[in-house]
This record gives sequence, C-alpha cells and structure tokens, in this order.
Amino acid sequence: MEILRLALGQVNPTVGDFSGNVALCINTVRNAANQGADLVLLPEMVITGYPIDDLALRPSFQAASSAAIADLATQLAKAGFGHILVIAGFLRGTDSAESATLGVPRGAPMNSAAVIFDGKIHGHYNKHHLPNYGVFDEFRHFVPGNQSMVIRAFDTDIAIAICEDLWQDGGPVARVAQSGASLLLVLNGSPYERNKDDIRFALVAKRASEANATLAYVNMVGGQDDLIFDGDSIVVSPTGKLLARANQFVEELLVVDIPVRKAGTESALASGEKVLELAATKSLAKPEIAITQNEHLPQYAELYGALVLSLRDYVAKNGFKSVLLGLSGGIDSALVATIACDALGPDRVFAISLPSEYSSEHSKSDAQDLATRTGLNLRTISIAPLVKTYLAELGLTGLAEENLQARVRGTTLMGISNQEGHLVLATGNKSELSVGYSTIYGDAVGGFAPIMDVPKVDVWELANWRNAQASAQGLTEPIPQSSITKSPSAELRPGQQDSDTLPDYELLDAILYQYVELDRSSQEIIALGYPQDVVVKTLALTDQAEYKRRQYPPGPKVSGKAFGRDRRMPMTSKWRES
Repeated sequence: MEILRLALGQVNPTVGDFSGNVALCINTVRNAANQGADLVLLPEMVITGYPIDDLALRPSFQAASSAAIADLATQLAKAGFGHILVIAGFLRGTDSAESATLGVPRGAPMNSAAVIFDGKIHGHYNKHHLPNYGVFDEFRHFVPGNQSMVIRAFDTDIAIAICEDLWQDGGPVARVAQSGASLLLVLNGSPYERNKDDIRFALVAKRASEANATLAYVNMVGGQDDLIFDGDSIVVSPTGKLLARANQFVEELLVVDIPVRKAGTESALASGEKVLELAATKSLAKPEIAITQNEHLPQYAELYGALVLSLRDYVAKNGFKSVLLGLSGGIDSALVATIACDALGPDRVFAISLPSEYSSEHSKSDAQDLATRTGLNLRTISIAPLVKTYLAELGLTGLAEENLQARVRGTTLMGISNQEGHLVLATGNKSELSVGYSTIYGDAVGGFAPIMDVPKVDVWELANWRNAQASAQGLTEPIPQSSITKSPSAELRPGQQDSDTLPDYELLDAILYQYVELDRSSQEIIALGYPQDVVVKTLALTDQAEYKRRQYPPGPKVSGKAFGRDRRMPMTSKWRES
C-alpha cells in the first residue's frame, strides 16, 4: 500500500474573526508543509468559528465567510502551499434572497467543508445530519446537505463527513464502504462534556471498521462563550487500532502516515458516488515524524483543564486584560482564584477581601494565605461602614440585612471593575445556582462564572486535586487546607452555616444530579431511596430559582446538562415536580 502523510490541525478559532482564522489556517498548513504533509484537515466551521448561532442567518456574515474561504485558497497558493490538499470548514450561503422560504433558514446557509487545492476551491461537502438537541440549534441555522463526496487524489479515494454525520447511523458514513474510499476525513466542532469516558474513540473505531477505511477525526480546541472544545483529535485504522491521538485542551498539529489503497474504477465510480478528481501528488520530502498517542486525561485533570481553558479564552477573546473577584477565604472563591491564576498568571488576577462585622478571622487570614501562596494581587476593603450607612437609611433587618451585605460587596466589585477595567468573576457553584442560594446583585454579579456548572462536592475534589498536583511537583499548594476543611458559610450572620438552610452537599448534589441532569421526577428520585422531605424541598427550590439563573453571568458547560442553552425552563410556571 502507498503511504499518505496527513496533518490534523487542532486549532482554536474565534467566532467572527475571519482574517485571524484565515491566518491561523495558513500557519497550520505552513507547519504541516514543513513536516512533509500531503493533506491537511482543519475543523468544522474553522473559518467562522463555532458555534455562530444566529450570525449564520445574516447575509453579510454568509458573504464574509465565502470571501474568507476564497481568500484562504488564494493565500495558500501565493505562500507556496498550493500543492497541498486542504479541507476546511466554513459557512456557505446558498440563497441570496432576503426573505427565507417558510421553514428554511434565511439564505439557506450550509455547514460546509471546502476542498482547496492549487489556489482554488474545487468543491464542497455539506453536513447531512444537523443536531438539534442539548446545546445545538442547527435546524435553526443550517439546511442539510444530501450529497456524498469522494475525492480522488494522490491515486487514492478520500471521503468526507462533518461531526454529527459520524454520530448518526447510516447516511454518508455508511456509504463510504460502498465507495471503496481508503480514508474518511471527519471535521468536528465537538464540545467537551465530563464523564463521557472515551466514547469518541469507541465511536471512531466503530465507524472506521464499518467504512473499512482509516478514519481521521479532527476537533477544534478552545472556549466559546459557555462551550469548551477540547481537541482530542484521533486517527484510527480500518480495524479500529489507534494510530495517533492529540492532547486535550491545547492547540496541536497531529501528523501521521496513513497506508492507503490505490484508487480503482470499481469503487467510487461504480457505486454512483460523485467523484472529484484532483491532480495532487505526494510530497517527496518526508522528514521523520514522531508518533503521537496521548492518553485521555483522568477526570479531574480533564475537568480542571477545561475550566482553565474556558476562562483563558473568554478573557482573551473578549479583550480583557485582567480579572477581579471577591476572595472570602472559602473554598469556592479559593478555587476560582486558583483557576484564574493558572489561566492568566497571578499578575493579572486581582482579589478583594471584603470583610463584614460577621467575617471570622480565619476567613480573612485564609484569603491572605491564598494570595501569598499564588502570588495574586490582594487588597482589603471593609464593608462594615458601608453596610452601616445603608442600614441607617433603609432600616433593613433579617434576610434583607443579610442580603444587603452581599449586595454591597457586589457593588464594590463592579465599581472597581468599572474604574480599573477588570472582568469580575462570580464564584458560585452549580449546587448554589440550582437552589437559588445566591443574592441577585450581590455574589451573583460579574461577567463570567468559572465554576457555575461544577457541583459543590466536585469543588472540593478539584481543590484537593490541584493541591496534589502542586505537591507532586514540589511546588506550594495554592489552596489553604483550612479553606477546604472548614464548614461552608456565607458569614452573613453570627455562626451561620450553609447547613442551616441546605441539606448536606453530598446528598443535595446527588438529588440535583437526578433532577437537573437526568430529568427524573420527585417520585422517581424518592423511589431511589432519597429522603422525601429533602427531595421535595430541593426540587421546589430549584424550580423557584429559574429567574435568578437567568440573571447569572455565563460560565462554562462541563456537565451533561448545564443551566442555560442546555436546560431551558420558563421563569413563569405553576408546574412543580414535587
């Protein structure tokens, strides 16, 4: 069999940055050319970034995407890379009419892959299966393709598919075996989700065996609003054997030599497939390459890496230079501060200790200890005088007085943010967000919430994992042990503990998992053995807190079902599971 050198560009595009994304693609092809690559595969929608949501429906955006992919083809040829076959994802507008046909997205846009060679776009493959579940709304944004494609180049047959085409039985992937293609290229924008084990590899291996073809799966990497793309690009043989695998959460060029069968007229042409013939020949200069077969990360290393990447990209892609957070000495703010230091460097992390008259000495000292351990910038602003003035004017008592303290803290953080230009980070976790255990315009203020999809029990696990990593490397553990071991408290009244209001977090998180992520009813959850009174209270609190969640800052989705675009509930509803 002949050998074809394939490069998978696991890159980090930015939505709407056409010139930047084109430059990213060119640089990737340049690096691939230096390693003797014949063929470069780039991710789904790499030219536009992904997901683009309703930008897909704008005629101006569709036109800009088409212009950018044409510009990529021209620039590749000018740079001397016209001899390399490049497959790149982009948005393709197919109808310039101002008004859409009923039931068809405006402009009939398609999620497409361009076939680029010798300075020209020779053809397109359009995504067949459009996911419309979870975080995806592709029926709203695209029209499906219905034609398969086989490229005859380098004297072999190459098929193409895009993301969901691989996940669905039948369709273009099932036709690859009939076509006799030796290589199946799959472009992906597949978001990260924890606790999925290694289903990508299992799926890729299964489809490669079904197609009797080597399968190359390239995925983008990076944070985009509430989504995280983890890379994890994979190449497997027709028997399902792993040939190469990229790292998670980093940009990488994965280069691998693929044995390919010689093209034959009895295959693609005989099966009736559309065949795009290109006069591409293999590169003669083939430097030695290392075989890359990275392991899937353990669960907390993976989760922590996802959170760091998400915050880093949200800050960078939105033009912020630094972040600001309230540092209470508790576990949530300690973890968020540590993630921020790892994402941006401690010199770009600014924390404020905001003690009230109820703040314990150990909380203040724990905040200072964390600042010393990590090197972040810390200052202290006592809120007691501000709260006293409000109370004198408003006469608030009880819960209103407690929430006032949180709101004074929130106002202080936002004021400093406006003055100094920092992005404020909210430090609440998924458990609190679920049951409404937060104060609107108080601890819920901010522009980004790094752990909003992380249950409380996993906050502790992540803190212990991060400290263990530091210890194993002979470095200072960033999070003080007392922040991890002390009982959680908002410290809004003397002796207050979270347990005064909420069940034990281990029990609470288990019930919330059943309700929020698995959509189980109260009866089903009680039947599993959970206490009826706790289930009824937890579900009622969760149902009542939807209006609060709508006003919470965005944050990264890491679970099977996050609040936001993943779980959409009405704010006004009489329905109660309990």
